[in-house]
Amino acid sequence: MPILKLQRTTLILFISAILLGSFVYFYEIKGAPQREAAKSTKQPIFAFEENEIQSVIIYTDDETLQFDRFSNPELGWQMKKPKNTLANDAAVSFLLNLLAKGESDRTISATADKLKEYGLDQPSATIEVELEGEKVYKLALGKPDFNESFLYAQVDPSKQKSEELSVLLVPIDFKYAINRPMSEWEESKEDTEDSEESTTDEESLDTEKESSDTEE
Repeated sequence: MPILKLQRTTLILFISAILLGSFVYFYEIKGAPQREAAKSTKQPIFAFEENEIQSVIIYTDDETLQFDRFSNPELGWQMKKPKNTLANDAAVSFLLNLLAKGESDRTISATADKLKEYGLDQPSATIEVELEGEKVYKLALGKPDFNESFLYAQVDPSKQKSEELSVLLVPIDFKYAINRPMSEWEESKEDTEDSEESTTDEESLDTEKESSDTEE
């Protein structure tokens, strides 16, 4: 009996070793090329820098939002539509960062009749970006993928040939970046007051310095 028990234990350990070895072989050796290929399919959505963006317009079924960069970079961003007011720089910067640094997980070849499957026959939103030199780019956003990790999207859809369409999978963060209540797009009163106080303090210091220099 002890011998049989020992043999059974040895057999279980032997089988476990084989299974573990097989897993390591297929995952580390066989699976490496596929993982590398998956990594290599990631590509930047756009090829511009965040500081090149001068204007952003978000078109949805419900509204149009437009943000323009002030000529003085220190002043940040101004909302032009649907109202003319100071913009929340954090909210705008989050979107700009996605546009400038976001990557597509992969690219899917599609025909025009397939766009409905991706929600791109009537995009849920279109982001229009204007750069220095009046270069304009557009990103149309469609449905999320099956596990809601990415959104189907198209870059400059009007410039693509109907028989050779490219559909990208872009970060789901785009959904959260544009679907905000108006209050989150506007600079808060507290921020505005702090900014005004800071400007007033700086002006006071400059005045005091000028007075001191004059007395000397």
